[in-house]
Amino acid sequence: MMSAGIEIPEGKRLNQYGDLENFDLTAEDWMIRWEKRHIGFHKDEIHELLQKYLDIILNGRKQIRIFVPLCGKSRDMKWLADQGHVVVGVEVSEIAVKEFFAEQNLSYTQKSVEGIAGAEVFQSTDGKLFLYNCNMFDFTSAIAGKFDGIWDRGSLVAMNPSDRQDYAKLMNTLMDKGCQYLLDAFTYDEEKFSGPPFSTPQHVIVDLYGQSCNIQLLQSSDALTDRQRTWGLDSFMEQVYLITLKTNTDFCA
Repeated sequence: MMSAGIEIPEGKRLNQYGDLENFDLTAEDWMIRWEKRHIGFHKDEIHELLQKYLDIILNGRKQIRIFVPLCGKSRDMKWLADQGHVVVGVEVSEIAVKEFFAEQNLSYTQKSVEGIAGAEVFQSTDGKLFLYNCNMFDFTSAIAGKFDGIWDRGSLVAMNPSDRQDYAKLMNTLMDKGCQYLLDAFTYDEEKFSGPPFSTPQHVIVDLYGQSCNIQLLQSSDALTDRQRTWGLDSFMEQVYLITLKTNTDFCA
């Protein structure tokens, strides 16, 4: 296959930036994206869907523990912490973690993480924010406990399809009793664009979480912008789900 005079090796493709990539992206691929500033997935504002559905995550509770997987330098975390919640994020790029604290003008301490070789945790001095700089699949509930809420924006959809089952199992182990897991996902024509973000239609969500969790579709809307049009798409559906652990009664029903 040839594109713009470049021979594309088997199993690779050009992304929208003209870089060669594997279909299965590695942790190193994501770190390179941050180094090269290929971070079109980052939002400079608080996510409107988090603001819209925060009350559902809270479910009447105050000062809860919220997990943000593959957090990047999302401003959502500071917004949540400012409301009194303890926020724990995981991010493989040290650049993203340090930029978060710098841009939010937050002082922090930095120390190694017992049980994960090479990992570090960056903790805000007020004890509200803990960002773990490590591979997502090295993180466990033994490291930072379980969570009352999860805000999954850009995490599941960034997972290689081959890693989704392991990811869903990890999320299950991080959910405490009563956890409200808000998931932002996308559906589009995979013949026109292969991701990331990867298309995760509803049947995929049900396959991943349906056995152990209740799944409620909260919203579905076309979120197509010029960015997705450059990918060759004419439709880009965004779905928001609420995922909660099934109780013994649910399993018996």
